[in-house]
Amino acid sequence: MRYLHEHGARTIVLSHLGRPDGKRVPSLTLRPVAAELSHRLGVPVAFATDCIGPVAQVATEAMRDGAIVLLENVRFHPEEEANDPAFARRLAALGDLYVNDAFGTAHRAHASTEGIARYLPAAAGFLMEAELRALEPLTQQPREPFVCAIGGAKVKDKVGVFTHLLERVDAFVIGGGMANTFLAAQNMNVGTSLRDADLEPARAILALALHKDVAFELPTDAVVSTAFDADRNAQTVPLWDIGDEMILDIGPETAQRYAAILREAKTIVFNGPMGVYERAPYRAGTRLIGEAIAAATRAGATSVVGGGDAAAAAHELGFAAAMTHVSTGGGATLEYLEGKTLPGVAALERAATQTAPHA
Repeated sequence: MRYLHEHGARTIVLSHLGRPDGKRVPSLTLRPVAAELSHRLGVPVAFATDCIGPVAQVATEAMRDGAIVLLENVRFHPEEEANDPAFARRLAALGDLYVNDAFGTAHRAHASTEGIARYLPAAAGFLMEAELRALEPLTQQPREPFVCAIGGAKVKDKVGVFTHLLERVDAFVIGGGMANTFLAAQNMNVGTSLRDADLEPARAILALALHKDVAFELPTDAVVSTAFDADRNAQTVPLWDIGDEMILDIGPETAQRYAAILREAKTIVFNGPMGVYERAPYRAGTRLIGEAIAAATRAGATSVVGGGDAAAAAHELGFAAAMTHVSTGGGATLEYLEGKTLPGVAALERAATQTAPHA
């Protein structure tokens, strides 16, 4: 947006906030965002109280060269998430060129991310371009060894990621709640720890990893406690000594083993913390993994941090700046790593090969 402003473009900003379900929810208005955006850019940002109709039209027609206008939350209209063509045309009618710089919503086929590109010449923004350039090598010709450090809560949410990456990855190091599911799938006691109720997806992934001869590293020790918020009871135990406790982080032995693997890698994906990093007793595992990835990156490895919790952990624990790329994606990153087509990206690719009819 700063680039467009400096080059005299009249920039109309479309965005969403929250899940208002197609209704006008005052707490989800973008008006405060306009003020913060103005502060960040150092230039005035006007705000229009609707994204279509007379209000939007008046606001955009009054723009001078270099002006920026933020339109109200597009999700206040149910047609946005429905990707309604008529709504997309009304959005398109406000401008002459469409730029999508929101990789984090590229996996959504919504009017402002996919539909509008059918009615205007379309291009990727700088962030979108950077995301795709960083992620593409992970699914094309990654340098080996290729290691994935995957944490987070549920195996079932990442079955597609595991299946797709098992064709390319040399090793996985697993932490977080999903490690508990894989351990339980191998008949290990994980006490009262968070895990999937259905263990079959985990068993299928373990079998596929064995078939593909991909190293699949799981914890051998853990930091446990009697309850999620009982920090004073945190202690490190071997996996075979777990009773009714709750696993809340990988243990130091596991973290050192994972770190040694990561330091030798040439391509690394970090997608999910190793434990409940938000609480001091359970962040050591994620921090040590992050430090190992940073060391590998300084030695020449390519490291990509998935969006969502992984990116939050990287920033919170101070290793984000050392990574090759920290994605803003979350869901979009996961779907990309699954090999899925992202509608927002596909719309830009389609627009690049044809002349879009003006609205």
